[in-house]
Amino acid sequence: MPKRFLSLSGHGVTWSAGKRAAIVALAIAALLALAATAAWFTGRGEHHQSADPPSQSRSSSPSEAGPRPAAGSGSVPKPPQIAEPVAFAKTAAAMLWSYDTRDTNRDQQLAGMRAWMTKETKYNDWASVSGQVPDPLLWSRMDDQKQHATGTVTEGHYPGAFKQALAEDPSAITKAYIYVVTVNGKQQIEWMKGGGGAEDRAITLAVQCRPSHDCTLAAIAPSVTQ
Repeated sequence: MPKRFLSLSGHGVTWSAGKRAAIVALAIAALLALAATAAWFTGRGEHHQSADPPSQSRSSSPSEAGPRPAAGSGSVPKPPQIAEPVAFAKTAAAMLWSYDTRDTNRDQQLAGMRAWMTKETKYNDWASVSGQVPDPLLWSRMDDQKQHATGTVTEGHYPGAFKQALAEDPSAITKAYIYVVTVNGKQQIEWMKGGGGAEDRAITLAVQCRPSHDCTLAAIAPSVTQ
């Protein structure tokens, strides 16, 4: 498989101790304490049914393709108006698995992704998300090959550890409204001269969904299965 066959969600990242500690203390301590011992998600080969999610307060899920791109962010779609954690996480995963170097430069990709992040700095782990984007040199090589990818989602669910932690302490979620969601899907990548291929993808996201507000992305979370 050519080296240019890359995923924006396939690069290793680390979650800062401060961000992890904040979510441990103010969201689901039992879950993230367990998750902190796990390896980070690489987006390859992880196999993870969804409990009934919290009621949606404002809007419904759009198609997996997502909304139209925002001005100045190339092909990166604007964050959707979704107030339900699983639906938002599925749309966010599709966004993270999609890119198009033919009409989007690296700065635009980052700007588009950043628009999805929570504005609450205590929970915003931008490093875990921006770290998914290849460095400038690698992006330029991808651009040379006109590489582009489309992410599709097959399912999303709350991991068992998250559901257990929430059942044991339902009030914990009200401190930060951080939900952990695992999403499975596929990424189709293509480049010039007919090159391309597809791979299964899986990612666990931390999303913030405060009541009467649309969800936002907080972080790419530690690996939590089941």
